[in-house]
Amino acid sequence: MSASVIAMVALLRPIARSRRPDPAITQPPARQPPEPAPAVDVKETRDPFSYSRRPTREIAIGEIKLGGENLVRVCVTQAAMETLAGQRSQLGDMQPELIYEKAKVVELDPLRDDFGKVGDHTLVAVKDGVGLSPIVAYRILAAKLDARGCQAPILLKDVLDDCSRAHEAPEPLAGMLNAATMIGAMLCDGIGDAVLVRGERDALAGLRLAYNILQACGSRSFKTEYVACPSCGRTLFNLQTVTARIKARTSHLKGVKIAVMGCIVNGPGEMADADFGYVGGAPGKVNLYVGKTAVKFNIPEAEAVDRLVDLIREHGKWTDPAR
Repeated sequence: MSASVIAMVALLRPIARSRRPDPAITQPPARQPPEPAPAVDVKETRDPFSYSRRPTREIAIGEIKLGGENLVRVCVTQAAMETLAGQRSQLGDMQPELIYEKAKVVELDPLRDDFGKVGDHTLVAVKDGVGLSPIVAYRILAAKLDARGCQAPILLKDVLDDCSRAHEAPEPLAGMLNAATMIGAMLCDGIGDAVLVRGERDALAGLRLAYNILQACGSRSFKTEYVACPSCGRTLFNLQTVTARIKARTSHLKGVKIAVMGCIVNGPGEMADADFGYVGGAPGKVNLYVGKTAVKFNIPEAEAVDRLVDLIREHGKWTDPAR
């Protein structure tokens, strides 16, 4: 290699080295630690081992009453209401009842905001972006309201972030599980007078989910509810087939809970809060229950669904299906 080539290579090496990326420029800046939340001294006001609905004052928003002894109401955003407008006639009992933007909700950061502006006749909710899980945030909110003797009704949210943009909304299954966990836990605590599901991409799916959460928590009933145990070695009939036959005859009975249990070993305990029970008593034989009490025994399986319908009629829970 000639001396001139060697000299050229030597001159280029510093240039090549200088083109290496500067870590200070190319690497993202170190994330700053979040601002610590203020210390909270909140006295627990509710017994976590027994259920009682949080006492609130009845208020009216338009024609809808909530709080007090009223049903837990279902709220939707204005955008969801516009999407659902053409489907209202097909929704049956699953109607949106409140519009979030028109409900005059007072939003609070339960850690930082002054609760002095909240009165008994104010619908309150946790403010978005507070950096807390909805369960934690709403429990603090309820405890602080109770400590002040304030009986303001509470609107529950499944998420405390803006999910209005489709690309930010969680996947359907994740949204369903999150809403059921967050809202369901608070309803079981006795907290909540209205619910708002925003974590579902589809407005109709979010509305249905809100109603199904209320039904599952026992806060509201808008359809027939079925309790069926998984099949095991003691099951005395085809559980799936029989359940489908019972649903085909009774799915229009709003507010009725029917248990379909495979055997008499664990079935009666698992269906303790059902209105009526269909329980395998022996091979080819079925026992029927009203509440926890067995009232009819050893009915042939071929007749049992008809006899269950008769039993529901006898107790005044039957209505003829709409045609």
